[in-house]
This record gives sequence, structure tokens and C-alpha cells, in this order.
Amino acid sequence: MRPADGELYRRALRGIRHRTGVPLAFAGQLHDQRLVLSEFLGARTTGLRDLHVEPGKGVGGTVLERGRPCGVSDYRAARSITHDYDDPVLGEGIHATIAVPVATHGRVRGVLYAAVRSDLPLGTRAVDALVGIAGEVARELLVRDEVDQRLKLLTAAAAEPGPAGREQLRELHAELRGIAADVPPGPLHDRLRRACDRISALGGPPPDPAPVTLSPREIDVLSQIALGCSNAEAATRLAVRPETVKAYLRSAMSKLAVHNRYRAVLAARRLGLLP
Repeated sequence: MRPADGELYRRALRGIRHRTGVPLAFAGQLHDQRLVLSEFLGARTTGLRDLHVEPGKGVGGTVLERGRPCGVSDYRAARSITHDYDDPVLGEGIHATIAVPVATHGRVRGVLYAAVRSDLPLGTRAVDALVGIAGEVARELLVRDEVDQRLKLLTAAAAEPGPAGREQLRELHAELRGIAADVPPGPLHDRLRRACDRISALGGPPPDPAPVTLSPREIDVLSQIALGCSNAEAATRLAVRPETVKAYLRSAMSKLAVHNRYRAVLAARRLGLLP
């Protein structure tokens, strides 16, 4: 299953607090064309929780409508926004706030906020920090979307008998391992590794116990070699140097007691390490 995106937004709020020092950070995701505020760090009340923000209304709604950051230095007196949400905002004691969109392919999917309860200004530095963090969230959402798409293809390929289905499984296995190599430890990384294990298991159960243990990176390299990639091509796909690929391949061949790359792939398949 896809990790809950709320976890990703909560991590972003911790980053906002750490980089800007603001006392209050919160976020919402888009549901049915409305922003639902769901994640908070530093809130004193529950007034903003589960608030549904309409496009064009308030600070967050302005972000939804325009697709770019919006902020006010004095919320109560601000004339650049509507005041549909004054009760929960002022009830939280917010004096100034900025909000930035989390967008993928030009579509806003969420909004990150930073707020203060005093007349301290939220300047360019805070805006830049939020924009950077929003970009990080957007990039991980794209990776999660890509994984979802690959897993759908996996289901289809697993149902297709014959060489064509097996070749598609091998391609998906290599792609997912390549994505996993770029993802930091966490729920998404674990999900990718489980998906790779599922694909490998489709080739039949490995011997028990397996006589050889390869490192994740050695399997990453072999999965690319299994597609016919050269060392240079594998290096590009895995975002490493060709010399690094060569070293992992040499180590894998030594462990598998074989003397060329193709026999290494065959041996890994017999062990259930590759589909």
C-alpha cells in the first residue's frame, strides 16, 4: 500500500519549524477541489483542524486559485484576501502568515503554511525556505505516483503468461530497484523493496536456505545487466559511476562463483534474487 501522504506533510512541517523558527506550521491537502487543513505543529487550538478552504478565499484559497505563494504581514488588517476564516485564524492568535503551494505538473496538491503570533515579519528567507520544502514534498509525491503506476503495470504483467510477461516483469523490477536506490530510508523505500521481492518471487521460490547473499546494490546492478544494459548504461540508470557498477558486478560474480555477467544473472535468477 502507498504510505499515507500525511506523513510526508508532517515531515515537511518539522522542516519548516527547523529552518524558519516559526512557532506555528500547518498544512493541508486538496480533496474535491478544496483544501482540507489536517496537519499541525505548534497549534494551540483545534479551530483550524479539518477546515475546508475554498479556492479564492483566505490565504490558502488565494494560493489554490493563483498557484503561487501568498502571505500577509497583518492578517486582521489585510485587504488582499477575503476574511471568511477569521474566527479560527484569529482564535489561533495568528498575526502574520505565508502559504506556498505543493504542485506537481502544474496542479496544486497541497499547501504549506508558516505563521507567527507577533508582529515579527515573515520575510524572503522564510518564503524561500517554504518554497524549497514544498519542492521536496512535490518531488516525493511524483516518486510515489510513479511507483503506483509501476505497481499497476506489475499486476498486468503478472497476469500475462509467456516470455512477453516475464520480460515486462524484469523491466519493472529493474525500474523499481532504480527508484528505490534514490529514495531515503522510510515507508516508501520499504514499499519499493517489498514490491521488488514480490516480482522476484514470481519466478518461483528460492532454495531454502539461500546459499548466497547479495547486497541490495549488487542486485540493483544485476537487475540492470539482466535487461542487457552495459556498465555505462547501468550507471546512468542507477545514478552512479561506471566504475562503481563494475565493482558491484565483480563482487556479485565472486559471490555467485561465476566468471561473466550473463552467468551471474542466471545464477541470481536460480536463487530467486531476480525475476
